[in-house]
Amino acid sequence: MIGSFSRCSMIPCLHFRRIHHGFSFLNVLLQFSYHRHSLLSASELKYPDEDSNSRSFPSNTPLNNSKETPFVSSAVNRVTASNQCYGKELDEVKSRNRMITDYIRSGDLDSAYNVFENMPVRTTVTWNSMLAGYTKIAGRIEDARQLFDNIPEPDIVSYNTMLNCYMHNCGIKSAQAFFDQMVFTDTASWNTMVSGFCQNGMMDQAYQLFQVMPEKNNVSWNLMISGYAGIGDLISAEKLFRNAPSQCVVAWTAMVTGYMKSRKVDLAEKVFDEMPEKNLVTWNTMVSGYVENGRADDGLKLFRKMVETGVKPNPSTLSSVLLGCSNLSSLKLGYAQHGASEKALWLFDTMKKKGMRPDWITFIGVLSACNHAGLVDLGIQYFDSLQKDYKIKAKPDHFTCMVDLLGRAGKLLEALDLIKSMPFKPHPAIFGTLLGACRVHKNLELAEFAARNLLDCDPSNAAGYVQLANVYAAMRKWDCVSKVRRLMKDDKVIKFPGYSWIEVKSTVHEFRSADRLHPELGLIHEKLNRLEKKMRLAGYVPVLEFALHDVGDQQKEKLLLWHSEKLAIAYGLLRMPAGVPIRVFKNLRVCGDCHEATKFISALEGREIIVRDNSRFHHFQNGKCSCGDYW
Repeated sequence: MIGSFSRCSMIPCLHFRRIHHGFSFLNVLLQFSYHRHSLLSASELKYPDEDSNSRSFPSNTPLNNSKETPFVSSAVNRVTASNQCYGKELDEVKSRNRMITDYIRSGDLDSAYNVFENMPVRTTVTWNSMLAGYTKIAGRIEDARQLFDNIPEPDIVSYNTMLNCYMHNCGIKSAQAFFDQMVFTDTASWNTMVSGFCQNGMMDQAYQLFQVMPEKNNVSWNLMISGYAGIGDLISAEKLFRNAPSQCVVAWTAMVTGYMKSRKVDLAEKVFDEMPEKNLVTWNTMVSGYVENGRADDGLKLFRKMVETGVKPNPSTLSSVLLGCSNLSSLKLGYAQHGASEKALWLFDTMKKKGMRPDWITFIGVLSACNHAGLVDLGIQYFDSLQKDYKIKAKPDHFTCMVDLLGRAGKLLEALDLIKSMPFKPHPAIFGTLLGACRVHKNLELAEFAARNLLDCDPSNAAGYVQLANVYAAMRKWDCVSKVRRLMKDDKVIKFPGYSWIEVKSTVHEFRSADRLHPELGLIHEKLNRLEKKMRLAGYVPVLEFALHDVGDQQKEKLLLWHSEKLAIAYGLLRMPAGVPIRVFKNLRVCGDCHEATKFISALEGREIIVRDNSRFHHFQNGKCSCGDYW
């Protein structure tokens, strides 16, 4: 009613009989800047210090008739006063609304709420702004719902904001339950639900909803095309693309993405060439697609063309270019780090056959490939060839690779002899590498030697203390562990904690061992508990030596279950759509128990899990890891 009157310029003729109508009227004035004609003074709008129940009545709540007449009478008798003060009230409300929005954009929800609580007059815009603030913070769904229920006259923006809140915090089922109860919806509401189904890989449900939408727009079509392309159903994506009323750059780019993910590079190129318009996302999709499909050279050529045409690259572009590897040497190292040592060595042979002379960087890639695959004898041959056949002087990095190669294989004395034969003073990384090998093979005497030399080179190196303490812990020498930790404290050595992180929907979620801060920790622990039961039935046994605390076995098992990489993987399983690989990053070397558990999880959940630790990539799939359990 109020909206109709305002559009017909009949605002002066309205008489209001509900407190909540004051909010609607103020909204109209804010939208149309209609300050001169008001029958309702600011004193008739509900103030925060009045009866709190009055301000939370929805539009359809009946009020006692005996209270209506005095209210209307007092409003009519104060027309003159309201005309004089209403403009100031409007300016104040608009100013406070802007403050709330600014605080929310900066992430300061508490300050926004303080402004909200102290406002004498609030409009639906005010309530919606606060609701949007709660939506952006995980774990505040109850606060958001309480606020929503108290909005005197929720509009379509209120409902859509609350729907988004359910979608981002509670998942698709809760969002659908709220959507089914919404008093009114618009195309944005339907698109939110379609988007939710698509992001969760539930394309059958998304298509059913898409079919019954009262009205579709470009966003609706783009969501469906992107959804099908994302799960690799290119037939359905192509069909929708052809039938769409208009194909915008988003739809074209979605098709390019789908073809690249399905390794149909020729079709991606065809679509890219036919596109009437390209944006930065389109160019980035092609460059990264080339790189991911092993055609780094094509990616770099396209990058040069992109720059030449005046398109300015962003960090995502540059990241893809760096991943593209500008030469065969870095390609070999990349293959080695991903567990594809055979490909790295094949590339080296190809280089030699084509008459290309390897340099010292090439040999780092070759030795790394031998290292990651456990090819000890072949690695020794290449190391000898480096100096004898190619007259390349071995650098510290070459010796580090060789010490690592020999140490992983348990050839600790050979590794020590190599260190002693070095033509220059060993650097800290050499002894750190030897110390890590001693931990794996539980050689306490050599571990203490490596630790002493490491700390002589670099007394502030926390890794020396930590690695030695880990060796003692693995051998249950808890008194020695305590001594090392006291030394760290006395020497004021700072240990950087281990942590893992995962990116979900463009948000990075960080976890530490036994994390207590993540807002969805309860759900993560429930998921891990269910996984642990399944894993044990499948044959998993926790490797207790990686629980580096002097506690009982049961507590050790719990500590292992809460390692940071397991928390991140569990969160990925909860929030990433089915079929999408889970990518986890860790700032330290992945522990043996987490490595074993992740193999079981990949088989039980039917997921590819990629863990990037501080030395290599581990690709877990169908119960196996690309490293062959040698890392």
